[in-house]
This record gives sequence, structure tokens and C-alpha cells, in this order.
Amino acid sequence: MFGIGTSEVLIILLIALLVLGPSKLPEIARALGKGLAEFRKMSSDVKRELDLEVQLAEMEERTKKTKNLQDEMEGEEQKQESKEDKKDIQDK
Repeated sequence: MFGIGTSEVLIILLIALLVLGPSKLPEIARALGKGLAEFRKMSSDVKRELDLEVQLAEMEERTKKTKNLQDEMEGEEQKQESKEDKKDIQDK
């Protein structure tokens, strides 16, 4: 947890107990817990949103590549048909 060992956490809690007093410590701990839970929820929402955007960008790129390949294939088919038409005209 943030590179803090057990002894450091105990020292921090002891100092907080001395500074804040035993009556306010549970309130502050509860508020801090709620704040951390909200932060985790928001960060997971942001991560999920970013993942969706990345997936969307990948899908758009694949769609673009597929469209380019289809256009190339249609161009090749038209060239082939044009060659066949010229050959037919020459044979007549």
C-alpha cells in the first residue's frame, strides 16, 4: 500500500489519535474511507471509458482498412473487366 509498512501505518494512526482525539478519529476515518471508495469508483469509470474509446478507435481503423481493401478489389475487378472488354472488341 503506497510503499508504507505496518510500523509506519501504526505510527501515523498513533499521531492521528493524539492530534485529533479519540472522538473525532472514527468520523475522519469514515469520511476518508468514503472518499477513497468514491475515488476508486471514479477511476474505474474513467478506465472503463478509456477502454471503450480504444476499442472504438480500433474498430474504426479496421473498418477503414476493410473499406480500402474492398475499394482495391473493386478497382482490380474493373481493370479485369476492361481488359476482357478490349479483348472481346479486338476478337470481333
